[in-house]
Amino acid sequence: MFFNPIWLLFALPGLILGLWARSRVNGAVKKYSQVRTARGVTGAQVARMLLDDQGLNDVQIEESKKGMLSDHYDPRKRVLRLSPDVYGAPSIAAAGIAAHEMGHAMQHAGGYFPLRIRSAIVPAAQFGSMLAPWLFIIGFLFRFTALSWVAVVIFGIAVVFTLITLPVEFDASKRAKKLLVGNSVLIGDEIKGVDKVLDAAALTYVAAAVAALGQFLYYLALLSGGRRR
Repeated sequence: MFFNPIWLLFALPGLILGLWARSRVNGAVKKYSQVRTARGVTGAQVARMLLDDQGLNDVQIEESKKGMLSDHYDPRKRVLRLSPDVYGAPSIAAAGIAAHEMGHAMQHAGGYFPLRIRSAIVPAAQFGSMLAPWLFIIGFLFRFTALSWVAVVIFGIAVVFTLITLPVEFDASKRAKKLLVGNSVLIGDEIKGVDKVLDAAALTYVAAAVAALGQFLYYLALLSGGRRR
């Protein structure tokens, strides 16, 4: 049997952190989705105001057909896609999420270096995260060590992707909070709600990085002599 209980030592931190982060972000979004902003502007209106303020008039805003937390910025088409719960909602959560995604548009327009690196390795990271585990298992079971090492190197690209994602997401949130306050989109203590939503969302990226790093270290441990006899 390939399963090795040592795997739990490397996987549990990421799994536990991931569950906690998901619980926090769901709770924060649910809570602040029910709190209207004083100005009553929707997520789409917030994004449009901030984009225009930064001279990004050519960036389009679309309502995504996907569900909650599917919001993202597409740098290839220069389109900001907001989920229905954000696009038309005049809530603090919607304002924070829309501003965060607008932060990615700012990064793209300004050539933010970590975003450029992340965008460049997206195909390799996706390929590595899907294929590397299978290559590793095949190489490990059939004692084809070279193939296992190739899998580790490929999976390492996916790990680098999760690590580079951290400064990209943190920076987008920092820009969002600054713009929301600077442009008076939010008033008074409303920014505290945005802090809770975006800080909770950031934890999910930390959890993903910890999980990927744990898996990577597990592979190294097996290849370094931790294989079960």
